[in-house]
Amino acid sequence: PKPMVQIDNKPIIWHIMSLYAKHGIKDFIIALGYKGQVIKDFFLNYKENISDFKINLKSGKIESYNYEFEDWNINLVDTGLNTMTGGRIKKLKHLIKEDDFLLTYGDGLSNVDINKLIEFHKSHGKIATVTAVRPNARFGELDISGIDVKSFKEKPQINNGWINGGFFVFKRGFIDLIDDSFTVLEAEPLEKAASAGQLVAHKHHGFWQCVDTPRDKEFLDQLAIQNNLYPWIK
Repeated sequence: PKPMVQIDNKPIIWHIMSLYAKHGIKDFIIALGYKGQVIKDFFLNYKENISDFKINLKSGKIESYNYEFEDWNINLVDTGLNTMTGGRIKKLKHLIKEDDFLLTYGDGLSNVDINKLIEFHKSHGKIATVTAVRPNARFGELDISGIDVKSFKEKPQINNGWINGGFFVFKRGFIDLIDDSFTVLEAEPLEKAASAGQLVAHKHHGFWQCVDTPRDKEFLDQLAIQNNLYPWIK
């Protein structure tokens, strides 16, 4: 599953959860679908996955070292192989007890300030907040007049239009806009919220990167190596 693609030898989902934990959010619900057992196995064997260890093959004795456990509480819930994005949230409603809850996908990294996002959400009082981002273009941008190139920018940030950055805050009542397992989050529920004036955008100008291709993964790996840290968690 895409959330288990590794960036600097740690799965994307670990990086995302680390961002939330940095801002004090340590209670997680993971909606499992395609190859969900892979994610379960990672957390079931977390100590072995994140630590160095030595093993005696004859006795089977294992000694782990050079590790630190995160103080995270995690619910891993099988929400169905063919369930749509909205339907997965619907199936988690019984586990969501707070008036507001956070949601994100498992395939994008950002240094969005989660606490500021929550504050913004609570300040406007609407049912839904989406983080809006302007990613870098994949190719150089040409400003052309007729056949003359007026300017050339190597992979600039997109100037026109914002896109869904994938970091949401919802009031619990938002779940009632989801009909069933076949509901796509990005279709009816968010469209209904927008039409009713209940969807607000929090504009994020900092780091954001989706992981859709091997090229995206390589880019993030290089950032980790070059900076000796994660710019999406700093």
